Amino acid sequence: MIRFLAAVLLFFALEHGSEAVEDVVTCSGIVPMPYRDDKISILDFGAVGDGKTLNTKAFREAIYRIDHLRRRGGTLLYIPPGVYLTESFDLTSRMTLYLAKDAVIKATQDTVSWPLVAPLPSYGRGRERPGWRYKSFLHGEGLHDVVITGENGTIDGQGEIWWNMWRKQGALQYTRPNLVELMNSRNILISNVIFKNSPFWNIHPVYCSNVVLRYVTILAPHDSPNTDGIDPDSSSNVCIEDSYIAVGDDLVAVKSGWDEYGIAYGRRSHGITIRRVSGSSPFAGIAVGSETSGGVENVLAEHISVFNTGVGIHIKTNIGRGGFIRNITISHVYMENVRKGIKIAGDVGDHPDEKFNPNALPVVKGIKIGDIWGENIIQAGSIQGLKDSPFTGICLYNINLESANTSKSRYAPWKCSDASGWARQVSPWPCAQLTSNETASCSSHF
Repeated sequence: MIRFLAAVLLFFALEHGSEAVEDVVTCSGIVPMPYRDDKISILDFGAVGDGKTLNTKAFREAIYRIDHLRRRGGTLLYIPPGVYLTESFDLTSRMTLYLAKDAVIKATQDTVSWPLVAPLPSYGRGRERPGWRYKSFLHGEGLHDVVITGENGTIDGQGEIWWNMWRKQGALQYTRPNLVELMNSRNILISNVIFKNSPFWNIHPVYCSNVVLRYVTILAPHDSPNTDGIDPDSSSNVCIEDSYIAVGDDLVAVKSGWDEYGIAYGRRSHGITIRRVSGSSPFAGIAVGSETSGGVENVLAEHISVFNTGVGIHIKTNIGRGGFIRNITISHVYMENVRKGIKIAGDVGDHPDEKFNPNALPVVKGIKIGDIWGENIIQAGSIQGLKDSPFTGICLYNINLESANTSKSRYAPWKCSDASGWARQVSPWPCAQLTSNETASCSSHF
């Protein structure tokens, strides 16, 4: 770990010089931290932070009070140090959930009484099981001006019971709950909180706009199934920065709906910024997909550090998805101990049912990846498009992915098919489909 962090610091210093910290651009202006004149404590509603008492009634009454009194400027709900066991609860607009240092909001493990909600229209069913799905631990729909913050307190989903149900065939009737899901909401700020042991995806803003996630830590065991870190889904103007994520699936995955349901719903993800995120996962560091049927465009990821990871950068889709993936820029990435550095693929992910249209082919174009440094990489990369919808405008620049096996040449071959684009200063040299003749679409981005 020390060697990894030292390498990251050196890499950034070489790229930016001594003024790097002063020159960075933040996303704080998207959703400024509001000041709440009205402040209440969860203790005012009879909560007990002993880790045993069930505090569902206290949380729901406190949020009912915030929702119905509607104080000018909103209300801050303070969670003091202690462990507060509770069932799932809803947030409300114009509220700040503030966790003090050593405050823990912990999910009950009583899965039998966990509430259900309807499937997302862009998915048509639960992501894991047909039909309805379990409600997220912290949930919100149609909200605005919501803040989850504090002094690095913890929201703990106690997901192990859910992971075990998933591993046992037939034990899970509905799709597992997310840790936090906000739907059709805007002006959301999440910062300075630790999220751990989510039953399923950790933080899922879906059909949202103006969302900022900063200074968050997201943790789950490497073998915890489908515990994605942050999944912006059919959302716009989303900023994720200065965070650490170590989970059992993709660190960050941009999505926009699933096959025919996502195509019909037709809501894209766009204006997504990801910067200064680090972590590890057996799957991908930065991912787009595979559910991209509403379209994904205008994504910027930069200054990313990943280690002990399956794929460093993974752009993934499939037949039946339709939609598009375009104008994706990923730069200044350091990766170490990674199975595959870069993967752009058209054969990834399953389907919700047999109704998907095999002729609904995704369009992938305008993928710019540059300034990448990798050590101990098993395979540099692969780009495998679709025969009837080749990937175009793939631009690679200044990429050095060193082999993990010193007994072999570090110039291990890439695997490419049905793709075209341009490459310069890439080692090992990629496939013949990427020419060395610079195109205008590539040069404008490097």
